[in-house]
Amino acid sequence: MKSSSRVATFSRQTKETDVHVELCLDGEGVYEIETGIGFLNHMLELFSKHSRIDVRLSCRGDLRVDDHHVVEDVAIALGHAMREALGDKKGIARYGFAYAPMDETLARAVVDLSGRSYLVFNARFSRAKISDMATEMVEHFFLSLAENLKANVHLEILYGKNTHHKIEGLFKAFALAMRDAVKIVSDSIASTKGVM
Repeated sequence: MKSSSRVATFSRQTKETDVHVELCLDGEGVYEIETGIGFLNHMLELFSKHSRIDVRLSCRGDLRVDDHHVVEDVAIALGHAMREALGDKKGIARYGFAYAPMDETLARAVVDLSGRSYLVFNARFSRAKISDMATEMVEHFFLSLAENLKANVHLEILYGKNTHHKIEGLFKAFALAMRDAVKIVSDSIASTKGVM
């Protein structure tokens, strides 16, 4: 993991999961991820790659029950770690937006690292599961992430058919939007309030 002042380590342990995250906002997209859910691993790997945020993440959870606790707690831990790494947010661009095509699908993500959490999620999936993850957990992942990152996140599928492509497009668009939003572009806080 690259050396930077914008790094964070966060652990969350409950009776349902044990999650550990290390990340660097000024990375190169290096990742080491194991959640126990293959499809979630894949989505987080491509998030790291395209956001250029280095991520080391492990989770052991009660997958014998279902995927809900793992997906939710991974998102909580990842959001919390990113917020911690941002510190006082001095100099960041704050806003990021991106489109990501994935074959026949086009996804859009818009992010504001304002310190206020909100999720708008406009995507419908025709399949109930992709591999070992319920597709209904995609929205819940981003909701939990936005709440713990304290970010305003808008995600939308503009068009598309294939469920895998839609979900991958959303994660890639979010990654690209985050890459822009966390960039250092000045030496001041990007808010008239003076804090975010």
